[in-house]
Amino acid sequence: MPQLKDIIGQDLIKRQMTESIEKNMVSQSYILCGEKGAGKEFIATVFAQMLVCEEGGVTACGKCHSCKQAEAKVHPDIKYIVHERPSSIGVDEVREQICDDIYIKPYQAKRKIYIVGDAEKLTPQAQNALLKSLEEAPEYAVIMLLASNVMTLLPTVRSRCIKWELKPVPSDVLKKYLMTELEVPDYRADIAIAFAQGNLGKAREMASSDDFAAMQAAAQSVVKNARDDSIADMIALVRSLAEYKVDAGEFLDMITVWYRDILIFKATGETDSLIYKDELSIIRKASRRSSYEGIEEVLGAINRAKERLKANVTFEVAMELLFSVIQENG
Repeated sequence: MPQLKDIIGQDLIKRQMTESIEKNMVSQSYILCGEKGAGKEFIATVFAQMLVCEEGGVTACGKCHSCKQAEAKVHPDIKYIVHERPSSIGVDEVREQICDDIYIKPYQAKRKIYIVGDAEKLTPQAQNALLKSLEEAPEYAVIMLLASNVMTLLPTVRSRCIKWELKPVPSDVLKKYLMTELEVPDYRADIAIAFAQGNLGKAREMASSDDFAAMQAAAQSVVKNARDDSIADMIALVRSLAEYKVDAGEFLDMITVWYRDILIFKATGETDSLIYKDELSIIRKASRRSSYEGIEEVLGAINRAKERLKANVTFEVAMELLFSVIQENG
């Protein structure tokens, strides 16, 4: 079963978890905040298992009946809040699964834990309904709100919770994990780490996914053939990635890594800090034909394309504007 030692990075949160149990200072309410894939639910699950373990230590034993139930996600005192609508958690769901249940004492453990994933989807009405439970929770209750964007929660909710903020995992820690636990080759681990920017879930997914290889090849094609391919061909190439479950934002991040390597090589001529070391011939050729100003313009255009997509500008328009800049500075 997942243990405290299985949490990669997040040393401060791990220390806070153990100290709260060791000193018998477990709060009634927590907010775990961090971007998607950072490991919020995994950490909440480990903490919940620590709280219900029959041994009563600062780490879950993994052997008792409660630990086995928790691992199978069937423990009667660990509640994962579910919601029907994918985009929101409504007031009725909060009332039924938390407010009306919280005053029923635990069935077998000393504590009763509520884990609310995607807490940023709580409607204002649902958050207001939750307030009384946060304010007047019985001593045995623990409510954990998992949010990618903590600012979507009402100030009255935020002020009543202990905040645990997940930090980016250091690159060396990520690399050790990918290479030892997942047996990812050195080169692929470096690329995944650069792309993930400290996000463990994203690094793990990218390093072990065939979709990642398809995205990598497409990004290389854009950089390598920028002057020869038409904008229509480039757009069609990105469109073809749809079958690999790769979104446009991830593809743009990959192009950013390529141009970052080109800029570094052009400025220093060194290869140690390059992500795509085995593509040196492409990087060298691109650095020769591109000016510093041109590379910076491409990087700026990539960021603008991301913002346009977030603002619901059509895919074709966002890509056409980006690829025209890439061709001009390719």
